Parts: sequence; structure tokens; C-alpha cells
Amino acid sequence: MTEMTATTEMTEGLGELTLTRELPGTPADVFRAYVEPEQFVRFWGPVGTHVPLDTVTIEPEVGGRYDSTMVIEATGDRYPLKARITEIRPDESFTMAVDGTAMHSTLTFTDLGDGRTRVVLHQRDVPAMFLGPQAEAGLNSSFDRLVEHLAARG
Repeated sequence: MTEMTATTEMTEGLGELTLTRELPGTPADVFRAYVEPEQFVRFWGPVGTHVPLDTVTIEPEVGGRYDSTMVIEATGDRYPLKARITEIRPDESFTMAVDGTAMHSTLTFTDLGDGRTRVVLHQRDVPAMFLGPQAEAGLNSSFDRLVEHLAARG
């Protein structure tokens, strides 16, 4: 069973969001899924979206790019993400700063043993439009897709 928790806080129009999930795979497996473009495109974004491989640039180093474009399948609408990695500890965590905003996202990977990893996504300085139940549902849908991807790699 996959554990899920979520918390949201708001102050001065910006907020924080923390999601916690338990995933199949070691921290190294999960970390690689986030930093290898060929894996990233298999799970990033909620159901009903995809990320074309040619839109992904991931440079897993401090100052490296973390860019992609999510495409809504029903409409073709495109949503680019442009960010820079500000901190990285392979197989443990990384933080990225989203270009043009104060928003930062940190993913932390903790080994639970038995080939399972706890992932904590913490976002700070999040604009109100990216908070709330719809945003959490989208992120959880992406986590669900990641569970399927990791389980298939087994």
C-alpha cells in the first residue's frame, strides 16, 4: 500500500505544500527517475498529459537546467517548466528554483528498506494558483504514474 500525506499553508499570497509518498524502488532508483529524461517523461504530469522527450533538459548538477513542457492531450495546450537546480545530493535530494518566481521545490528520498523509498516533495513560495486540492490531485496523479513506472521496471 502507498502511504500519502499532504499539508498546505498560505501566507501573503504565497504558500507551502508538502506531499509524502512511499514508492517501490531504492532511493537511487527513484532519484534516477527524476534526473534521467527517458524515465522522467514516463511519469511527469497528471493523467491526461505527456511530456515530449525533446522538451526535456535535465542537468543534475548545481546550476543545471531542469526544463520540460507538459502537454494536455485533449487540447494540445503546453505548459513549460523552466528551473535551475540549486542543491543536489545524488540518491538523497535535490532542490530546484522555478525561473521567474520565488518558488522552490525540494524532493527528498529516504530508504525504507525492502526496496521502498519515502519521497517528500516540499514546495515553498508557491503562488496561490498552484495550491489547493486540484494542484495536490495533479501532483498525486504524477506520483501514481511514477509508482507504475517503477513497478514495471521492477
